[in-house]
Amino acid sequence: MQVNQDYLNGLKWPGEQSPAEKAQDPSRAQLGQEDFFALMTQQLAYQDPFKPADNSQMIAQMTSFTTADGINQMSEKLSSLSDVMTSSQALQASSLVGQKVLLPSDLAYWDQSEPVDGVAVTGEGADNVLIRIENEKGELIRSIPLDGPQKGNVPFSWDGLNDKGEPAPEGRYKIKVSGLIDNQREDLNALAFGRVDSVTLGSANSPTLVNLAGLGGIPLNQVLEIAGRKAA
Repeated sequence: MQVNQDYLNGLKWPGEQSPAEKAQDPSRAQLGQEDFFALMTQQLAYQDPFKPADNSQMIAQMTSFTTADGINQMSEKLSSLSDVMTSSQALQASSLVGQKVLLPSDLAYWDQSEPVDGVAVTGEGADNVLIRIENEKGELIRSIPLDGPQKGNVPFSWDGLNDKGEPAPEGRYKIKVSGLIDNQREDLNALAFGRVDSVTLGSANSPTLVNLAGLGGIPLNQVLEIAGRKAA
């Protein structure tokens, strides 16, 4: 059966490209809703009058396209929402500059000006808790005992002096905590505060970083607590 091409061309709006022409256009990387309905119109025009297209198949095609189009719109909205959340997070992080934040780390930085603050995690409780401050070589600089039984997160502070009462050199120090649990000395977790010097703004593919004095940057979502300009 021969199809009248003039009739098919008459179905197009003046100046409109055919779906095949649109597909070959390098400026169009993908087909849209208009192209889908144009293709469906061409399919109906070319069908055999004695074997018309099955209604269920046509509905299935339209449903599939509608679903795909809905997913694309949802992706665009989620992308916009992600941009808004990133901007909000950056604004939130910028307010931390100059403040102390609690880190998921037992490393601290002593700048010979402000005390080093931290938290001893004693859980259900421990007796005779001992804080040990060590330099990067593992040498003991200062021992700080906490009197009486302790429970939960116990704050402590190191004034930067060694056991002889002399100022320790500026630099990084490791905090170790131990305590008696059921009359046995066990190692406990230690957390340290760090001062935020600056913030590196993130994007959809990289997190916002808070840059800590002497310790480098960590993702904003790893900050455990904000203590203000003076830690507890």
